[in-house]
Amino acid sequence: MFTGIVVELGKVVQPAPDLVLEAPLTAADAAAGDSISIEGCCLTITTADPPVLRFHAVPETLRRSTLGGLRAGDRVNLEPALRVGDRLGGHWVQGHVDGVGSLVSATPESEAVNLRFSAPAEVLRYTIEKGSITVAGVSLTVVDVDDEGFSVTVIPHTQEVTSLGSLRPGSPVNLEADVFAKYVEKLGFPRASGTIEGVPR
Repeated sequence: MFTGIVVELGKVVQPAPDLVLEAPLTAADAAAGDSISIEGCCLTITTADPPVLRFHAVPETLRRSTLGGLRAGDRVNLEPALRVGDRLGGHWVQGHVDGVGSLVSATPESEAVNLRFSAPAEVLRYTIEKGSITVAGVSLTVVDVDDEGFSVTVIPHTQEVTSLGSLRPGSPVNLEADVFAKYVEKLGFPRASGTIEGVPR
């Protein structure tokens, strides 16, 4: 479990599937078997040799996330798994990618930037205005949402310490919807023939 608060921007040394990252801060307190969120995707450390961390990404992970497109030199958002007693600065994040979206536009507003993302239906069905969403491993608040995508506002600090500041229109991003919305659907609106009873689609 994670909180969507990025600890460090790691550097890709070797692309997936045998992913190798240079991450001094994260590696200093990591061991084989630990879970790390990489761009919002939870992977298990296979070898920790500070400042280097090694992972193995299985085909399912590469199919469902942006990790297969990483290249040597790319910077990636990193967050170690929560420990009991840690502060929950963002929201509950599983590190399970629900879909891949892409940046549509970046519009400056005062010192902040409004980012507009396209998103697949399986993410948008759980996305609400002022709710939480995870973009590339970063916990963000939804400004607005429609049938095609959603927008968020990113402060200068977030632009500087995460990969969001380097996105360009068309850049793909891992998306994870709020897990609580999924449980509400499961418990309150049983599915019938692939739809949700009583909820317009």
